[in-house]
Amino acid sequence: MSVLAVALHDVEPRTLQRSRAIRDWLLARGVAHVTLLVIPAADMHAIIPCAPELAAWLRSRAVCGDAIAQHGLAHRASATAPWPRSLLARWQGGPAAEFPGLGPREAAWRVDAGRRLLAEVELRPRGFVAPGYAYTRALRRVLADSFEWFADLRCVRSRTGRALPARALCLGSSTPLKRALSPALVRAAALGAGAVMRLDVHPADFDLPRHVAALEALLERAAARAVVTYDQLLA
Repeated sequence: MSVLAVALHDVEPRTLQRSRAIRDWLLARGVAHVTLLVIPAADMHAIIPCAPELAAWLRSRAVCGDAIAQHGLAHRASATAPWPRSLLARWQGGPAAEFPGLGPREAAWRVDAGRRLLAEVELRPRGFVAPGYAYTRALRRVLADSFEWFADLRCVRSRTGRALPARALCLGSSTPLKRALSPALVRAAALGAGAVMRLDVHPADFDLPRHVAALEALLERAAARAVVTYDQLLA
């Protein structure tokens, strides 16, 4: 059976209204279940007490069948990795590449702090996605002990070591080059999607008409696929 797994990135207080609108937009196009990637402390401000409306919406979405996943801690780089890893991190996530340059202790602290903040608002994510898909060895070791799954750009990986190959289809908006090229590249990549099609949606995509058009085309292509969350992919 072929499936579609949609992930809505960068859910945090500043993107709440946009995230809600995108969730409704996806629902109108037949996407009944979505994985919401939540930033626990954007700008190092916890969801509670800053955004009780966001916490309530996330809880309601979980009741409706959406999955909640942790998306880093602050979604903001706090260290610089040695060259040439720093070049890759800059390409992957720019200022959002949170974990490159951090040692094992700092990586573990950020993962654990994010989990605690989400637990305080009754959210207990089973999975994790690093901002910008920028992983490090230290982060992978922490996640293997902390979550049931984590997703990188190429696979969704379980804590038991199982890897489900599925490349994320992700539009780029951080640079003029990514904005210009990514819609065509993602459409082409979707032609080779296997049993699992992973589609990433970012709030910033909806500022760009060509990105929205590409998302609509990909959803039309995936109309015959069963819709699942990331929690269900490795169940």
